[in-house]
Amino acid sequence: MKYKAILFDFDGTLADTLPICFYSFQKVFAAYDQRTLTDQDIVAMFGPSEIGIIQQNLRCKDRVHEAIDDYYLHYEREHDRYVSSNQEILELINLIHHKGISTGIVTGKARKSYDISVKHLFPGDLFKISITGDDVVDPKPHPEGIIKAMNLLGCLPEETLFVGDSQADIEAGIRARVKTAGVNWLDNSHGSEFSIKPDYQFSSISDFICELNREVRNS
Repeated sequence: MKYKAILFDFDGTLADTLPICFYSFQKVFAAYDQRTLTDQDIVAMFGPSEIGIIQQNLRCKDRVHEAIDDYYLHYEREHDRYVSSNQEILELINLIHHKGISTGIVTGKARKSYDISVKHLFPGDLFKISITGDDVVDPKPHPEGIIKAMNLLGCLPEETLFVGDSQADIEAGIRARVKTAGVNWLDNSHGSEFSIKPDYQFSSISDFICELNREVRNS
């Protein structure tokens, strides 16, 4: 089967953005709640977009909107300090396009932070479509975002591969009935163990490229 579309999660899969997310949340919760959060404290809040995380977890409810604005201020101002462009990832996306396969993003990030990171890391119009946390009612592991992406690209589940680094990514892909690839090829991914096994698992981008070439040859 030659894939018509490969969909990617963003944070921890295509971009090593978890450090800037941790930093920005830690600054906000320290400033507004006087709380010192660890990286794992923040991971435990993941699911909703950044806006949802702050709305649900900030104790200082009368300053939520101000806190959200500050989150994005920290996120953009310190982005280049915490996040570097990855040449291997750029080459991978260009290779996929060269093979005539569409690419898309399905991420829990809010549109604003996604746009900031894409501007810094992925110059040009690399991704045909993007579904962010602002575009869905139900975040991953619900399959809504993947299904929306397939509909926009005109692809069937059997023509689609979803690539992600978290258990929620793999579960969402399975529920959308697409093939799934679990990856831990960046320094700050969600981990290498998946309680629900993906169809493929990769710890390096080169291994993913080898499998992609094999699939194309055999299609």
